[in-house]
Amino acid sequence: MAHPDLLVGTNKGLFVIHGAEEWRVEGPLCGGMGINHALGHGERLWAAGGGGWYPAGVWRREAGEWTLSSAGFEDGVQSVWSLARDGDRLLAGTKPAALYQSHDNGATWAKLPGLNAVPGADQWQPGAAGLTLHTILTDGHGGIWVGISAAGVFHSPDGGVTWEARNRRSNRPGPAGDLPRHWDGEEIRAEGEIFHCVHNMMWGAAPGLIYMQNHQGVYRSRDGALSWEEVTEGLPSTFGFPIAAHPRDAGTVWTFPLNGDSEGRFPPDARAAVWRSRDGGESWEKTGEGLPAKHCFFTVLRQGMAVDARDAGVYFGTNSGSVFASRDEGDSWVEIARHLPTVLCVEVVTP
Repeated sequence: MAHPDLLVGTNKGLFVIHGAEEWRVEGPLCGGMGINHALGHGERLWAAGGGGWYPAGVWRREAGEWTLSSAGFEDGVQSVWSLARDGDRLLAGTKPAALYQSHDNGATWAKLPGLNAVPGADQWQPGAAGLTLHTILTDGHGGIWVGISAAGVFHSPDGGVTWEARNRRSNRPGPAGDLPRHWDGEEIRAEGEIFHCVHNMMWGAAPGLIYMQNHQGVYRSRDGALSWEEVTEGLPSTFGFPIAAHPRDAGTVWTFPLNGDSEGRFPPDARAAVWRSRDGGESWEKTGEGLPAKHCFFTVLRQGMAVDARDAGVYFGTNSGSVFASRDEGDSWVEIARHLPTVLCVEVVTP
């Protein structure tokens, strides 16, 4: 089976790991600029980053040529942290947290001001990496969901014009009612806010299904973030960064737990493992065949795990410069690249 091409953003440029029958690493690209996130669709590639000596911007490759655009990003934008396709436009999240759009494939950008006009936006607090808009989800019908560290989850129903926070266990009008808790439909009452430091979100394979890795646990929403259910029980820790979901099986989700935010941020017991659920997070199983079984102190960052929508291959990169792949939904793993710079993101190029 042919492998897909992977985009690997690092703190020293973008690398492309070409699939075909064998893995081949190309790079560094993008002038060595730190790449926080990347997207690929056919022959078109985009890579977002900046910071330090580099301007905030988005690289794009068309007809084999790379160009960098910072046009339209306002003064004070330190770097671009996330990218998403939304119909005929691109969306970009920045540090400090703001959302931008491009209608010319990334050549120019314009800010969507509604997000920063949300009541309380002037009180947003940064996470450890700063006030970053690091996750963007779209539904193709005008719905946009963003994750901001450490301000939380926000939703727009109209393409980014108006926004509302989705940081309570119940975000429905009025007092919190009975919320669905179990994958089999059993309900318990849940109310109050969840921790605002969302680390990553991913669509599940059902309408309105979102999985989230939060600073303090894993959560699930089955109604487009109107309500959240915690599904951390069974994992070895509450802390981690990435979350990944199966493209066709709504119950299958993967995460990479770390030992805690102040304990070194490496795998529990220094044994690398990806944890998988087949029932939407109600139970979890450890998978790790082929991963380092001892003396493992790497971290997998928030955009560092991806799933191939065609065959559900799972991939992740580490801050020690390795990239691992599984072609059996996590049962076994193989290292396909090593000694890269710190991996900030992994994405699969779509056809």
